Amino acid sequence: MTRLELDTFGVIGEQLQQEFETHGTIVEFDRKELPFDYDDTLQYFFIFLSGKVKIFQMNLTNAKEQTIYLMSRGDMFDTVSLLDGQAHEVMVEILEAGSALRLPIGKAREWMYAYPVFGEIVLKYVAHQLRHVEELATDLTLFDTQERLLKLIVQNMERKDAQGHGILDGLSHTELANLIGTVRHVVDRHMKKLREEGVLENTRKKITLKNHEKLLERIKNLV
Repeated sequence: MTRLELDTFGVIGEQLQQEFETHGTIVEFDRKELPFDYDDTLQYFFIFLSGKVKIFQMNLTNAKEQTIYLMSRGDMFDTVSLLDGQAHEVMVEILEAGSALRLPIGKAREWMYAYPVFGEIVLKYVAHQLRHVEELATDLTLFDTQERLLKLIVQNMERKDAQGHGILDGLSHTELANLIGTVRHVVDRHMKKLREEGVLENTRKKITLKNHEKLLERIKNLV
């Protein structure tokens, strides 16, 4: 493992970097694999370096899905098992091949106490996850699908990296629907209307904002 791959954390200290290098392993994954199941997360803690991974639940009776988290570079899995030591039975699907830093979960727990900087990183990340789940529950209860889609697009624009890539890039309308708790044809209809209004362009599964003022106006009109 190289130090370049540790820049996900920023500055974590020389000694903790050495711990990661000693105990960590870089693992590759692709869309054909089924990694990160609950048996894996009872043994290991993962920090994503690249790729996209969907964490979701499904009603096996009607096949309805709800995406809980869409993970990419810098995300951690599974913080639930890390903190409580119990199996966390969620479904995992690889949306884009990538790699992750795999750490023994027992060591990760030790480091949270031995290295306060690491403990702070983990706890802040857990707080971020809690806020996300709270917002998801609120959105599903209080807002319609058009409002939820607009919020998702705005969040995507805010999370674009230095190269202008958003976490939604490459996702199908079905996956977008899973993120906001609806079905594909509803997203198709909303996206078509936004394209016709000149708000955005959605080509090759990449969402490009064409008119920021119109998008803000649409959001304001929904409030």
